[in-house]
Amino acid sequence: MNRDAFLDSVRGQGGPWDVVIVGGGATGLGAAVDAASRGYRTLLLEQSDFAKGTSSRSTKLVHGGVRYLQQGNISLVLEALRERGRLIENAPHLVQNRQFVLPAYAWWERPFYGIGLKLYDQLAGKRSMGKSRFLSKNETLRMLPGIQDTDLRGGVIYHDGQFDDARLAIALARTAADLGASVINYVRVEGLLKRNGRLSGVSACDIETGDEFEISSRAVVNATGAFVDDVRQMDDPRARSIVSPSQGIHVVLDRSFFPTESALLIPRTADGRVLFVVPWHGRVLLGTTDTPVDHVSLDPRPLEDEIDYLLEHAGQYFKQKPVRSDVLSTFAGLRPLVSSGDDTDTASISREHVVRISKSGLITVTGGKWTTYRKMAEDTVDEAVRTGRLVERPSATADLRLHGWQRPGVQSDPFAAYGSDGPLVQRIVSEEEGQGEPLHPRLPYLRGEVIWAARSEMARTVEDVLSRRTRALMLDANAAIESASVVADLMARELGRGQEWKASQLREFNNLAGTYLPGARQADRPADSHEEISI
Repeated sequence: MNRDAFLDSVRGQGGPWDVVIVGGGATGLGAAVDAASRGYRTLLLEQSDFAKGTSSRSTKLVHGGVRYLQQGNISLVLEALRERGRLIENAPHLVQNRQFVLPAYAWWERPFYGIGLKLYDQLAGKRSMGKSRFLSKNETLRMLPGIQDTDLRGGVIYHDGQFDDARLAIALARTAADLGASVINYVRVEGLLKRNGRLSGVSACDIETGDEFEISSRAVVNATGAFVDDVRQMDDPRARSIVSPSQGIHVVLDRSFFPTESALLIPRTADGRVLFVVPWHGRVLLGTTDTPVDHVSLDPRPLEDEIDYLLEHAGQYFKQKPVRSDVLSTFAGLRPLVSSGDDTDTASISREHVVRISKSGLITVTGGKWTTYRKMAEDTVDEAVRTGRLVERPSATADLRLHGWQRPGVQSDPFAAYGSDGPLVQRIVSEEEGQGEPLHPRLPYLRGEVIWAARSEMARTVEDVLSRRTRALMLDANAAIESASVVADLMARELGRGQEWKASQLREFNNLAGTYLPGARQADRPADSHEEISI
């Protein structure tokens, strides 16, 4: 991907685009892939980095939704299971089968949850990732070493998918580009253009240079996640909010707390939530919460009581009880839940996606989850075709292999997440001096991966590299802080930046990374933390 070339396509657009997509998260990137794969001239604009918001802060699961089954939402589970199967086929280098164990401490739990998970298997049909089955107490302890064994009666095992959300976002961006789309980060949409009351394009600004653009388009898609109401109110200041944002946080611990390849499902806490404990990149990911919030931010931060909540519940299941000093990193994401206008309990608001068309023709898509991103994108582009009066062509993404497609090889391959690009990254590491050195002793990344990110994946900031091209900030915030100066030096050389840029990047990254450490006070937040933003 080449950002300069994409910007040139905007400067000399040569007529209106077929589809302009605002927002570079899972839904927007999916829509760009869908539109470009149908042959439509497609432009995606993201005000920050790809997957900067919610799309890089998930629980890293590709799943049908066991708790939606418990709620009786069979149609949502069926759709998600279909999409789970497609995603595993279309991006096998990024999505893996993970076995989950549900421990039973009461006599009724094994049969109750076992029956439900058998139904889950049946709904998956030929796309099943493995059959669920009952476990004895000894089998449960072998699969979940370190959990409390007092009153343990056994468990149930089932299978779901796990992935790296930010790496999948980059794969989608590169797939869209492969198909002819222009996808540009750090370009902010500042207004909507209209002609005779109908939407005709957007006005935008390149954040890096200050260059401004007026961009014509036959259809405009608002795929800005938790920020969709801001764009809707650009279109109509009287538009009522349709999103009730909810915050979910995660805590990352050392693998010693949970030394297994199996994940743990806590099916019901005292307040009715579902919690997961998931092995991920050599660490343990614990989440998530569901807290209503009054405003949206590009960099939401965990609340103190949310961190306490997760540690307390982990302590109820782990023999080795984690405390705050054990937390390597903690991060928050916002769910764009679709509201009826009266809901206050975000756990009960719809997780299904909606696509709405305004009187002027603005197409807004929100809700949903990573697993169903492809179906959300298909539905959105279908509406863009109608609204923009484009030549009708069917979606081609159900069986479309994403960039980097490759059957998984050796688990220990350090470049597995790059798929078929792995040998190209390996070449940088082996042929360029010093690029085979570790970025940090506690991180599984090499210096050459920084060069690759800046050269081929449009990484523009130190945060882009340490938070999303690699997952260093989420795996170990202190190690990421200690790596930042090396990353800044490598990027400055690759991008042609000077000392002032490096100093600014280090200051901004260190301010942000400090909020990933538990105990960082609200007053410690940097002044430019984007509490209120333009899109």
